[in-house]
Amino acid sequence: MASLKDNTVLVTGGSRGIGRSIVLACAAEGANVAFTYKSAGTAAEAVVKEVEALGKQALALQSDAKDSAAAQQTVDRVISAWTRLDVLVNNAGITKDGLLMRMSDQDWTDVIDTNLKSAFNFAKAVCRPMMGQRSGRIINISSISGVIGNAGQVNYSAAKAGMIGLTKSLAKELASRNIQVNAVAPGFVDTDMTEKLTPQQREALMNIIPMKRTAKPEEIASVVVFLAGPGAGYITGQVLCVDGGIVM
Repeated sequence: MASLKDNTVLVTGGSRGIGRSIVLACAAEGANVAFTYKSAGTAAEAVVKEVEALGKQALALQSDAKDSAAAQQTVDRVISAWTRLDVLVNNAGITKDGLLMRMSDQDWTDVIDTNLKSAFNFAKAVCRPMMGQRSGRIINISSISGVIGNAGQVNYSAAKAGMIGLTKSLAKELASRNIQVNAVAPGFVDTDMTEKLTPQQREALMNIIPMKRTAKPEEIASVVVFLAGPGAGYITGQVLCVDGGIVM
């Protein structure tokens, strides 16, 4: 039996990369899936077709994740369509890397708002309906950069560390209502970013990964599916690093 049969899932930033893999993995496990995208309309429509090919319903919702009113409207639209929301995956994020001495105020603000404030916005929007259901899962996609830091990413690392604090605090607030809140902290994943690495950069990267390879987006998605499913019903407030052994 599919682990998420008849669940409804909302994934922020679901049109590409890890988010797309999460959308498809949840649909493959039986869920109807809504996802947000900011501007990649063509990619979003392609994901909708992929979900429908799996026999499930999909909603592609254009939304700016850092806008609190837009987050509430998005959640309201999902519940209007499907009457309930079982799983929220906070995945929306950007990078604007650079050394602190050269980082602009805007680069800091954009990354904090898109990566961290968006998680606050959507978590707040789903709290009331999930509490009314007396069930729900919130899964925040953090990063090992938020666990161990990463030079040249003070904005990104701060946002991802903030997501971990949000996860643990919200897990304590919602545990008595049968709502579990956890975080997944990926390491280096095969995405647009790693595809741009030079051979020398890739060799240096392999030297810090004990498993000597990057992750596939599907390997992150499978962990999200586990945390969203019945097997994780007694897990909350945890950060699961999926990083090939970097954080030990």
